[in-house]
Amino acid sequence: MTATTVLSCAGRPVAHYATAAVTERRCSPRPALHPVRTPAGVTVTELMPADHVHHLGAGVAVPDVAGHNFWGGRTFVRGQGPTELDNHGEQRHDGFKLHDRDGFVEELSWVADGRRLLREHRTVAVTALGESAWALDLTFSLTNTTGEEVSIGSPATNGRPGAGYGGFFWRAPKEATRARVFTADAEGEEAVHGRCADWLALAGEEWTLVFAGATARTREDPWFVRTAEYPGVGSSLAADDRLPVAAGGTVVRRVVTVVADGRLDRDGAAALVRKAVTA
Repeated sequence: MTATTVLSCAGRPVAHYATAAVTERRCSPRPALHPVRTPAGVTVTELMPADHVHHLGAGVAVPDVAGHNFWGGRTFVRGQGPTELDNHGEQRHDGFKLHDRDGFVEELSWVADGRRLLREHRTVAVTALGESAWALDLTFSLTNTTGEEVSIGSPATNGRPGAGYGGFFWRAPKEATRARVFTADAEGEEAVHGRCADWLALAGEEWTLVFAGATARTREDPWFVRTAEYPGVGSSLAADDRLPVAAGGTVVRRVVTVVADGRLDRDGAAALVRKAVTA
């Protein structure tokens, strides 16, 4: 049975977290945040949209862990392209070590073919940033439990240029107007996709999300960005090369996301990110 946690900020519910957002194996079952809302109540996540039914709100998803798909959907195979494979893994909720209205600490197992490949320690916390914005702070630590080296890949490392997705990922709702995306010094999908930036903003009709790598190592990962096909932003673990994880080794990333009402400009986005990351 799926457990749902409601996260509140300044007394208002702002996000729901399901420990098993879907059960369809092809979608790589995993926990997800959905719906996530601005302080005014505007929903800024999407679950199982028609264009990509394996996109599950906001969370952590990886398309290739030692050949197993923890992203969902088809697998990109070198020389073949997107291919339906029976290789989907599952992120299993093992339990909460801490659970409160403004956050939680969770233990998970990444399992495929009946074997645990990774143990994850995930922390999620919400912080108020005033009347019209709040911040979601998500850290995930992936530890290799197999006793041998495993590696994390992406469609890009398997031969599809520009498709280096995998890691933290946020699927935003598709609207009649294409979302605007920008960083401190660049604008547009082509200009920001696949590049590193301290923060990146995605602005819809009545909302803005500002994503920031909150550690030096996280900021080394380039952003995966889509606005033309659908609105989505992720921080890429394996943008160009596979990421090896030694036996017993751990990969840690931390992303802070500002969730704001209205369409922020650069100055407004930068100011809220500074406040969120130092909060």
